Amino acid sequence: MKRPGLASLCIALSLLAAASQAEEKKLKVAFFGFEMINTSPAPTSEEEKARILRIGEVLREMLNASGRYEVVTLSDALQRKIAQSSKITGCNGCEIDWAKEAGADIAAFGTVQKVSNLILNENIYMSRVDGAPFFSHSVDIRGNTDESWERGMRYMIGNYFLTTK
Repeated sequence: MKRPGLASLCIALSLLAAASQAEEKKLKVAFFGFEMINTSPAPTSEEEKARILRIGEVLREMLNASGRYEVVTLSDALQRKIAQSSKITGCNGCEIDWAKEAGADIAAFGTVQKVSNLILNENIYMSRVDGAPFFSHSVDIRGNTDESWERGMRYMIGNYFLTTK
């Protein structure tokens, strides 16, 4: 009787690893965007409105590229419901219901607090759809530029979220 060789063993281990990875499903994330909290004396500029959209894109791109998360597309009906609701920071957990409606595992949103044109704070809040906290973190950025906003978001996601979750 012939014993299995090293090649057969490697193939078997590869198949087992592939099956294990297939069993690990990506967590679905419903992302509801970033809200600007402007406590500075200067009004929110058009550039800042564009930056807040861009850091949302960065978050989506990084989560999808991780291979562990999938940012779900929100239906038109859900987007209309969200648009008619109060701000997410004051809706008392509405993001949980919205995430359930979107078929997601995780509800996510963020804020950017503008203290001044020099000091800003980016925050991400994530909860499981059962209401349990999943991730929450903040980074301070210096400078109110496209580069500083995006660098802050990439740093927070890459160095805090994706390394621990």
